[in-house]
Amino acid sequence: MLLAGLSALTAAGLIYRQARDLMLTRTEGSVVNEFRLRVATLTENMQHPPDRAALQQLANGVAPSFLQATGAAAYRDSGLITSGDLTGPITPALRRAVVARGRLYHQRVIKNGLPYLVVGTPVMLGKRTTPSGVEVYLVAPLAKEQADEDALVAAARNGVIPVVALAVLLALVAARGVLRPVRDLDRAARRLGAGELDTRLKVSGGDELARLVKTFNATAAALETNVSELRDMEVKARRFVADVSHELRTPLASILAMADMFEEEAGRLESDLAKAARLMNLEVGRLVRLVEDLMEISRFDAGAATLILDDVDVADAVRASLRTRGWTGRVGLDLPPDVRIGLDPRRFDVIMANLVGNALRHGAAPVTVRLRADGGAGGVVIEVQDAGGGVDPRVLPHLFDRFSKADAARTRSDGSGLGLAIARENAHLHGGTIRVTNPPEGGALFTLTLPRRAEPPDHPGEPGTDPPWITEPGG
Repeated sequence: MLLAGLSALTAAGLIYRQARDLMLTRTEGSVVNEFRLRVATLTENMQHPPDRAALQQLANGVAPSFLQATGAAAYRDSGLITSGDLTGPITPALRRAVVARGRLYHQRVIKNGLPYLVVGTPVMLGKRTTPSGVEVYLVAPLAKEQADEDALVAAARNGVIPVVALAVLLALVAARGVLRPVRDLDRAARRLGAGELDTRLKVSGGDELARLVKTFNATAAALETNVSELRDMEVKARRFVADVSHELRTPLASILAMADMFEEEAGRLESDLAKAARLMNLEVGRLVRLVEDLMEISRFDAGAATLILDDVDVADAVRASLRTRGWTGRVGLDLPPDVRIGLDPRRFDVIMANLVGNALRHGAAPVTVRLRADGGAGGVVIEVQDAGGGVDPRVLPHLFDRFSKADAARTRSDGSGLGLAIARENAHLHGGTIRVTNPPEGGALFTLTLPRRAEPPDHPGEPGTDPPWITEPGG
């Protein structure tokens, strides 16, 4: 549109300028030639020095009616003889040029908003080749030329407007033809990014945009196939883990019972057999906990984890969790009374057991549990802090990942590597968060935030839906 408009304006401007210059040049040439001829004819037999009557006759004769002149003026020794009041259009600059150079000059002048052509020449009388001191000036109006010029401007404007309007129309049509497929591609890409993998676009034409649409459709189809295969594989893997864990529970329960019996009889066994019995009991216990944790994770992955809410005194729930595991004397408590929220007591117990157990195993005494009401959100904040060396900054971003170990060099530990992941999933199921930092005073600080009333997310257990829960020190 801009190119067409500029082209039309440029063409119209050039045509206008050329026609205007040609018209003015033709008019000026005609007036100047006629003026020179009349001056020569009227002064051919004029005596030197001419009297006033002769000069008046010269002034009257220089402005004939067919030139449509306003009038003429004759000067002699700075005296003025005119055929009308024409002193205005005759400028001092033109007079100085005529007198100083002794030749004919013409000039276009605007007087009272009207254009005039002023022509002046010195007069040679008789056979003299030097100026006689007489100057003759003609003032011719250019009103007709001004009207013609206005008509040219109007014609140029009337010619440009349709061209620009047509350019606008064609530009809009072209832009719509180009931008509409681009907008469709943008919307389709957004839908594809939002998970609508069956998004496809209609292919029309054979240009570059059509080829781009074909490429998009092929990419979307390949992505849908790959994601579908990955989802099927993930479902099968989760089902496999859940099925294996479930099938292992019964034989493990029997093995654990026999391991307990062997351990009870270890005192009557030989030294090596006693150690073996105790080790078997320990390892079977670890295996049972691993299976239980795997089953719990499977519930989260399948979206089958649910809450059984109750109105709970948080301080009492924390003490009950520690008392059940015999940790009461090993943990410092800062628990204000009468802080009640709605939560699932069993899942809250799992969260506290994993956080405090992690601090006791991997941190150093003293381990402190602090409770405070979150005035802004109306929920509670529970902090579990130890006095150890903190979490390795390299491990910190992955501490809540499944099978993550706080000490990367340790291949075996009493835990399954799922405890903190299960704690996070339970917190997320309540609509809360867990984050870990290395505070300046040392140790590791786990911060559990729970709302006053549990508001589980739309897709519990789905990775990536939890708000950021890991921060660097000072964050």
